[in-house]
Amino acid sequence: MNHPHDLPAAGAADRPGAQPATPPALASVAAVDAAITSRHSVRAFLPTPVPRATIERILEVASRAPSGTNTQPWRVHVLTGAAKVALSRDIRAAYDDPEQRAQQSEEYAYYPTEWVSPYIDRRRKVGWDLYGLLGIAKGDKARMHEQHGRNYAFFDAPVGLIFTIERVLQQGSWLDYGMFLQSLMIAARARGLDTCPQAAFTQFHRIIAQHLGLAEHRETVVCGMSLGWADPAAVENTLVTERAPVAEFARFLD
Repeated sequence: MNHPHDLPAAGAADRPGAQPATPPALASVAAVDAAITSRHSVRAFLPTPVPRATIERILEVASRAPSGTNTQPWRVHVLTGAAKVALSRDIRAAYDDPEQRAQQSEEYAYYPTEWVSPYIDRRRKVGWDLYGLLGIAKGDKARMHEQHGRNYAFFDAPVGLIFTIERVLQQGSWLDYGMFLQSLMIAARARGLDTCPQAAFTQFHRIIAQHLGLAEHRETVVCGMSLGWADPAAVENTLVTERAPVAEFARFLD
């Protein structure tokens, strides 16, 4: 995000009477819109590897996301192969053990402590829509536990991403981080890849810190993310969440 003292001097296009920039080709607009609107959280992936060069290019593109005074607060840990398997194994072991799980806690509040409409209604709907597709009935805690546990295997994606941020940074940097994450997911979609951003990893930040060699007193785990090609045969990947119409969340003041 630009701040007043960061703005460059007005160029020719900024001066009164200047000709506007050439609008983008309709094909470019359609491609960007398609990448954004086709993005959704995928919960089953094919094992097909993603070339390292592709991952690096996606991260390079995403790094153009805006950040206040160009602080670029994101730190990305890319896990594949044995490193991903080892982290998943240890988190899943803690998740499945009630005593170990009770010792884990989130570092920050992702969700509200008190839910109100319409947020609680949307949360419930997406949960039951997913469980409905998977044939998980209300009250079937064992299957709910198992489905949630798939987060920690990155839903079998070939690439697992863990995002961290330095503790000295404040709320504005977290806003910047969100723009980086969105940019990454859109860059992935432009290449036919899919993602699933996962706050579920934050509960196990101590295990993550051990595996990644993080200085816990300096870095906070923001979230994880699965990256790969969606499994077209997986019924859970047919879930497309609803969005409120523009009239419901936007005001136009003339």
